[in-house]
Amino acid sequence: MSREFTIRGKLWRYPGPGGWHFVTLAKGHAGALKMRPRETKVGWGYVPMRATLGKSTWRTTLFPTKEGKYLLAVKKALRAAEGVADGDTVRARVALV
Repeated sequence: MSREFTIRGKLWRYPGPGGWHFVTLAKGHAGALKMRPRETKVGWGYVPMRATLGKSTWRTTLFPTKEGKYLLAVKKALRAAEGVADGDTVRARVALV
């Protein structure tokens, strides 16, 4: 897997408190991330990365789910800056760090 790739997916809101919004990575990306060496991950399998959505760039981690998928969190300030909301399809550039 390249250290940089593009993800595309629907922005969705977690149904719990806090209003967190996520994009779920495609299965192919999740499989490749699981194959990465352990030393490129931090606690609980989180993968450090830099994401770019529109003109906004931030450092964060991709984190695994029980179902084997990885999620990218998109916080409120970024959603507002880029004019995206729950249900929108977004495209983000991801660079593993």
